Amino acid sequence: MRTCRAAAAGKLTAMLATVVVLAAGCGGGPSAQAWAASVCSALTPWRAEISKLTSSTDQQMTAQTTPAQAKENLVRLFGGAEQASETARRKVEEAGVPDAEQGEEVSAGFRTSLARMRDAYGRARDTIDGLSTSQPTVFYDGVRAAVATLNREYDASALDTTRLNSEELKRAFAEVPECR
Repeated sequence: MRTCRAAAAGKLTAMLATVVVLAAGCGGGPSAQAWAASVCSALTPWRAEISKLTSSTDQQMTAQTTPAQAKENLVRLFGGAEQASETARRKVEEAGVPDAEQGEEVSAGFRTSLARMRDAYGRARDTIDGLSTSQPTVFYDGVRAAVATLNREYDASALDTTRLNSEELKRAFAEVPECR
C-alpha cells in the first residue's frame, strides 16, 4: 500500500456520509473504495503522530535530562502513541466491513494490528513508568530494554497481508485519493 495522505475535512465528511448511505442503502458494508478511503483517512493522522512521537522519543534518549524528566516525557510519549493507535483502531472499526472479497478478514486484520500496536505502546509506557530513577544507569538500561521489547512487539503486530488477497481492496487502496 502506498503512503496515505490526509484528506480535507469536507472530503472526509462527504466520504463518511457516503459510507453511511452505502451501508444503509444496500444492507451490506461500504464499497471497497469508500472503505479504503475511510481507512486511509484514519491511518494518515495516526502515522503522522507515531512519526512525531518516534522522533521525540529518539530526542529524549539523547537529551541531557535527568532520569525523572526522561521518565515523565517517555511515559507521556508512549501514552500518546497508545491513544493515537486506539483512535485509529476505533476509526477503522467505525468504517465497517467492506463489501468486498475477504472484506471481513481484511477489516479484522487492520483492527487487530492496531490493537496490538496500541497494547505494545501501553506496555512500554507501563514498564517505563515502573522504573526507578534513583540510579541513572539502571534506569536507562531499563528504558533501552523497554524500547527493544516495544520494537519487537510492534514489528510482530504488523498486518500480515500474505493471506489477505482481495484484488478489489488492493485496487481500491491504489485508486482512492486519500491513499496516495
